Amino acid sequence: MKTGIHPENYRLVAFRDMSNGDTFINRSTVHTRETEVIDGVEYPLVKLEITSSSHPFYTGKMKLVDTAGRVDKFMSRYQKHYDNKKK
Repeated sequence: MKTGIHPENYRLVAFRDMSNGDTFINRSTVHTRETEVIDGVEYPLVKLEITSSSHPFYTGKMKLVDTAGRVDKFMSRYQKHYDNKKK
């Protein structure tokens, strides 16, 4: 393995799933501005839209995860196409 190509600043980071509130800690080099205290230790915080704890493939629950209104935007854009296809 080549030396000097891997980052040196790996540290423990808290990742929070914003759809269900689960938080897990993992090592990462990601830069964050927010922090969170877990069990008396302060960690940098990364907010995620979806993780394995909320993804339908892993949970087996088919629920719609749409935090930014993307589905509504898509449906309004292509409603005319769907109406023509039904005729």
